[in-house]
Amino acid sequence: MTQHDLSAELLAPDFYHYVSAPIATVAAGNDALVVDWPDGVQLSCHRFWLRENALGQGGIDPATREGIMDPSELSDAMQIAAFELNKSGDLRVTWAPQSADDSVISTYHSGWLRHIAEGKHLPESWVPAPEAWNASTLSAPPQRNAHAVVKDNDALCEMLNDLLRWGVCVLEQAPTEPGFLNELAARIGPVRDSNFGLLWDVRADVNLAGDAKTNTTANTGLRLGPHTDLPTREIPPGFQFLHCLINEADGGESTLTDGAALIEELKATCSDDYEILSTRRWVFFNRGPGIDHRFSAPIIDPLSGEGVPTIRAFYPVRAFPDMPDADVGEAYAALRRFHALADDPRFELTFRLGPGDILCFDNRRVMHGRKAFSGSGQRHLQGVYIDRDEILSTARAVNRARAARHKL
Repeated sequence: MTQHDLSAELLAPDFYHYVSAPIATVAAGNDALVVDWPDGVQLSCHRFWLRENALGQGGIDPATREGIMDPSELSDAMQIAAFELNKSGDLRVTWAPQSADDSVISTYHSGWLRHIAEGKHLPESWVPAPEAWNASTLSAPPQRNAHAVVKDNDALCEMLNDLLRWGVCVLEQAPTEPGFLNELAARIGPVRDSNFGLLWDVRADVNLAGDAKTNTTANTGLRLGPHTDLPTREIPPGFQFLHCLINEADGGESTLTDGAALIEELKATCSDDYEILSTRRWVFFNRGPGIDHRFSAPIIDPLSGEGVPTIRAFYPVRAFPDMPDADVGEAYAALRRFHALADDPRFELTFRLGPGDILCFDNRRVMHGRKAFSGSGQRHLQGVYIDRDEILSTARAVNRARAARHKL
């Protein structure tokens, strides 16, 4: 008999530590076991799911904590022969033998089962839910100390929670030497490359404005209306980090508008515009020597269908309507109203970045912009993109670690 009883030091099918949550009762259900806790929380566990998540015996590899059972190996012969609760309140399952000398007993950690019953295994777990804001409910971006975020996990946790809740945060008192964003990104996750490079510059010298040559509007003194970067990509970069190194020019204030708040406003006051903006498609086209990025999508793009939709709103690269001719007029009308709303003082924050400030924001949710600038002096920012997956992964890890510390 192959015995798998880890009750002396019961492990879970992942690398997290779970506090014991003794189960009160277990009963047979429809091809499943139903476990109940004393407070009424219940979880139904299908037999195939239990078999796949048995630690060892071809279910979960104890070394990698990944599943190694090919679904084709699941069989109707995999039946639960018996079940019980051990003295610690964990679930213990005896599987029907697949052969004369093969029997498996699996034990499932009660705390691990409880975290599933509470939904803490879902993608939205361990991170704050997005909260829409406008200029009256969030008068300025949340502010955090850059050095603390780099050195302290609790400070990093708070910064990432700000980004996921509000879509924006400003880190203050960062060094003004180029390249600091690489050190910050190392705390969060891999930098996403693009046609701008891994670490890119937004640089303008007003004194040279008449002679300077550039391949992007960002490197001029022209106004940049509310927009999101790289709508030309199937999945635009998730988050953007802009580090102010020099800002000597007159004007050039930064602007932010929450796309989540615009969507709420459209749904409440102009549902026809919302329908057009979320269904009629445009071709976004990144023109340049040696590059040809293009993608067709609506301005408000549901993408995965969950959470805040992706805003595709960079007008310099919105090139062609991709819709029936009869819809183009209405699409332009809705587009005009959408951008006017994004620039409305009710929704738009305006502030000035100083040397050592790092503006961090959700590029798929928050529209950013810049007022025109003139006079004399330089304006130099550096930027990186980090995908949303990396932000979420690190946020879950630090939130989970902080919760575990507080329980000890």
